[in-house]
Amino acid sequence: METCERDLIEGIESMEVDERRTRSARIVDLLRSFLGVQQRRAEAYAKLRSGFMDYLSNGGELAFQQLCKEITVEFNDCSKQVLEMESLLKMPDLNREDLAALLKAVQAQEKQKLHFTARIQILKKAGRPSERLVSHENCRYQSSTQHECVHLQEITEAAGTEDAEADAAYDGALKEAICGMQDTVTTINEHLEEVRYEIEALESE
Repeated sequence: METCERDLIEGIESMEVDERRTRSARIVDLLRSFLGVQQRRAEAYAKLRSGFMDYLSNGGELAFQQLCKEITVEFNDCSKQVLEMESLLKMPDLNREDLAALLKAVQAQEKQKLHFTARIQILKKAGRPSERLVSHENCRYQSSTQHECVHLQEITEAAGTEDAEADAAYDGALKEAICGMQDTVTTINEHLEEVRYEIEALESE
C-alpha cells in the first residue's frame, strides 16, 4: 500500500514538474519571439534613418513618403504581435502579469521613440532658420542672369537678433528631441535586458 501511495505521489510530482517545464518553455518561446519583434523594429529604424539621410542629400519626396508608409505598416504589425504576446502572458495557464506589464512598458517607450524620430526628422528637414534656402519664384527677372530679388532687405540689428533667437529656439527643440530619444532608447534597452535575464532564469530551472 505504501509503495502504491509513494508511486502515486511521485507520479503527481513528476507531472507537476513536466507542467512547469512546459509552461516555462512556452514563456521562453514568447519572450524570444518578442526579442525577434524588437530586432525587426531596429532594422526598420535603420532603414528609415538611411532613407531619410538619402532624402536630405538627394531629394526624392515621393520615394521617401513610400518608405515611410512601408515602415508604418511594419511598426503596426510589430505592435499587433506584441499585444497578442501580452494577452497570452496574462492567460491563466501562463499567469505572468509581470512579463505582460514589461512588454507593455516597452510598447509605450516604442511609441515615444517614434514620436521623437518624427520630431527630429521634421526639424532636420526644415533646417536652422538662418540657413534655410530662399526661393526666388516671386522675384522679377530682368534677364536670365539678373533679377530683382524681393528677399533683399537691409540687415538691421533687430533682424539679426530675430535670426539668432529663431536659431536658438530651433537648436533647443532639436537638442530636446535628441535627448528624449536617447533616454527612451536607454529605457527600452534596460527592459530588453530584463527580458533576457528572465529567459536565462526560466531556462536554468
